[in-house]
Amino acid sequence: MTKSGFQLESTYAELPGVFFSKLSPSPVSQPELLIFNEKLADVIGLDLSGMSGEERTKLLSGNFVPDGTAPLAQAYAGHQFGNFTMLGDGRALLLGEHLTPSGQRLDLQFKGSGRTPYSRGGDGRAALGPMLREYVISEAMHALGIPTTRSLAVVATGETVHRENELPGAILTRIAGSHLRVGTFEFASMHEDKAITQSLLDYLIERHFPEIKEKENQALALLEATVEQQADLITHWMRVGFIHGVMNTDNMALSGETIDYGPCAFMDAFAPDTVFSSIDHKGRYAYVNQPYIAQWNLARLAESLLPLIHEESQEAIAMAEDSLNGFEQVYKAKWLSMMGTKLGFAEVSEDDEKLITELLDWMDENSTDFTNTFRDLSKGDHPAGELYSTENFQAWHTRWQERLRDEVQDLESSLALMRSVNPAVIPRNHKVEETLQAGEEGDLKPFQELLKALEKPYEDGEHLKPYQPPPKPEEKVLQTFCGT
Repeated sequence: MTKSGFQLESTYAELPGVFFSKLSPSPVSQPELLIFNEKLADVIGLDLSGMSGEERTKLLSGNFVPDGTAPLAQAYAGHQFGNFTMLGDGRALLLGEHLTPSGQRLDLQFKGSGRTPYSRGGDGRAALGPMLREYVISEAMHALGIPTTRSLAVVATGETVHRENELPGAILTRIAGSHLRVGTFEFASMHEDKAITQSLLDYLIERHFPEIKEKENQALALLEATVEQQADLITHWMRVGFIHGVMNTDNMALSGETIDYGPCAFMDAFAPDTVFSSIDHKGRYAYVNQPYIAQWNLARLAESLLPLIHEESQEAIAMAEDSLNGFEQVYKAKWLSMMGTKLGFAEVSEDDEKLITELLDWMDENSTDFTNTFRDLSKGDHPAGELYSTENFQAWHTRWQERLRDEVQDLESSLALMRSVNPAVIPRNHKVEETLQAGEEGDLKPFQELLKALEKPYEDGEHLKPYQPPPKPEEKVLQTFCGT
C-alpha cells in the first residue's frame, strides 16, 4: 500500500514493449481539486483519508507519482470514420492498476496529463469543459445501469489550453476495467508478428474472459464473446437514446464498457438518424447506425485475429465470418427483448415487433420526446397531452393495453418493469451545456445539482422537474464536440 492509498500494479507493462511508452505526467502550475468521487472511491476500496487535501490534489494532478509506480502511455491504432490511423494515448497516461477488495483489477488513467510520444503534434492537455462532460455523462451512464468507464476526479490545472479559444485546463482521472481496444489489436497485427498478437490475446483473456482459457480455439471464442458483449452494450445505448458520436475502433473497449465521452449526447425528440458530432458530416455514427458500426468494428477485430483463428487464411476467414454474421441475430434478439421491457412485456415474441415499430414510427413522425414518451406510458393512466389524444396514438394505445392483458404478470408488475428500464431523467444536452459553461466560469453549483438529479434516474421526485422537459427551440444543442 502506497501513501496514495492505491494498490498499484502494472501488468500491462509485462506485454511486449511496442504496446507502450513509459513516462511521467507533465507537472502543472496551480492544481485545484474541483470534484472528487467519494462514492466511487469507497466502492473500489480507495482510501485517501491518510492524505492531506494538498497531497490528494498533487496526486490527482500528476504532480506526485507514488513510489513504485511506472506510468505509461498505451500505443494503439484505429479506424476513424472508416480510415485507418496510427494512434495511441496522445494526452493520457495509465498511472497503474488498482486492485479492489474483491480482487477486481481497474485501470487508473489521467486524461490531459501532457504530451506523449503519440501526441501527433497535440499539446497533450485537456480543457475543463470536456472533462466535466465526461465526468457527468459517465456517472449518469453508470446510474442508468450501462457498462461504462467512470470518473474519479477532475483537477483544474491553473493553466490555459488553446483550442478555438483559450480555455481553462483540467485533468480527469478515469477508472476503467481496462483500456484494451479493438484498435490495440489492429496495432498488434500491423507488426505481422503472430507472437505479439498472441501475447495481447492472452492478456485480454486473462483480464476479461478467463472462461475462454479452457477453449480449444481461444481467438475464435474471444470473437464470439465480444459479439455477445458488444451487442449487449449497444442495446443499452439504444434503450436510453444515447448516441456515442465517435464509434471509431479505438473507442470500442474490449472490457465491454462505454469509453470516450467526446461528442456524445442523449436524443431528445425521437429521430433514428440523429447525429450530434460536429465532425460526423455523413451520419456514420447516427443513433440508428450504432449496431451496424459495432459489427463493422468487430470485423476489424476479426481481421486482426485471423492468424490465431486458423493457420489457413481462407479457413480462418470463413470461421470469423460465421461468428460475425451471428451479430445481427444476437443484437436483434437483445433489442426486441429490451424494447419489450420498455413496454412492460416480461417475455416478448416476434409478434410484438409490429406493435413496437408502430410506436417508434409514430414517435418519429410526431417528433415526440424519446425519454418522456416511455416514462409517460409507464405511469399506467392514459398519457395526457394533445399528441396523445390523436386517433393514431389512441388506436395504438388500445392495442398495447390488449397486449398487456395477455401478460402472465399483473398490470402493476408490468408498469414496475417499465419504470425500471425507462428513466425519469437523463443528462439533457442543453442542461449539460448550461452546467459546463457555469463550471468554466468558476461556478460548480449547477454541475453538482445536475449530478445529484442523475443519481437515481429511475425514481421520480420533485427535484427532477427542472431536468425533465425537452429543450425549447432556442435551447436545443444540435452539435457536440470532441474537445481535442
